[in-house]
Amino acid sequence: MSWEEVKAKVAEYKAQGMEVPTEKMIKTPEQIAGIKAACAINTAVLDEVAKQIKTGMSTEDINTIVYDFTMANDAYPAPLGFEGFPKSVCTSVNDEICHGIPDKNIILRSGDIVNVDVSTIYKDYFADASRMFMLGKVSQQNRNLVNITKECLHRGVKAAKAWGNIGDIGAAISAFAHKHGYSVVEEFGGHGVGVAFHEEPFVPHYGKKGTGMLLVPGMIFTIEPMINMGRPELYVDAENNWTALTEDGKPSAQWEYTILITEQGPEILTY
Repeated sequence: MSWEEVKAKVAEYKAQGMEVPTEKMIKTPEQIAGIKAACAINTAVLDEVAKQIKTGMSTEDINTIVYDFTMANDAYPAPLGFEGFPKSVCTSVNDEICHGIPDKNIILRSGDIVNVDVSTIYKDYFADASRMFMLGKVSQQNRNLVNITKECLHRGVKAAKAWGNIGDIGAAISAFAHKHGYSVVEEFGGHGVGVAFHEEPFVPHYGKKGTGMLLVPGMIFTIEPMINMGRPELYVDAENNWTALTEDGKPSAQWEYTILITEQGPEILTY
């Protein structure tokens, strides 16, 4: 489908009263190529973390791996300095939901589950993804949480079809999470990415099928469900004003992909 045909179809949906993306949310072929290059580096960074992460290392050690590998590939870690964030990566351990700040005093131990959230700038284009890591002897409960959360992500991606709705994504994620007795964090969600670190639209991980913004070929955004073992309520660490933690102290897990909406289905760009 040509760009003119896409615009015409979007206009038809808009005339019917549906919420549609702005032209800025639909990436050009040139932008898509640049974003894909950034995504390739982002995936390589996470692969490097996967090779090196182990018990006994600090989360600051992960930060060093991310910074060094990213810079060696002529790219830059997007979190570093973003709105004052002090590190190159987010490392969230156990009951930390997201935005954990690497620290030399936070030592990874057997049984920990850790989210490593990597974002990369390459030639002015942005990529974003996160993975969970299970260290040493992880309890079956925590393993289930990590694995079900990944399946939530996969179901969300599968639901992200051209000419569907953003609500389809959240509906698929929340239904599967709730089926397994987990809760979905609502304060944070996926987001447009590529030309900037965080763009419109916001992509909630809960919702109703058939509602929300129209999904159009050329849109690029993250899907990154944060699933809690216990209740969905959270609080933000008052000391650093960044790290979100579960209010009940129970574990949380998150997986994140950047995806491209295409006529043929969602394309995963970084994972």
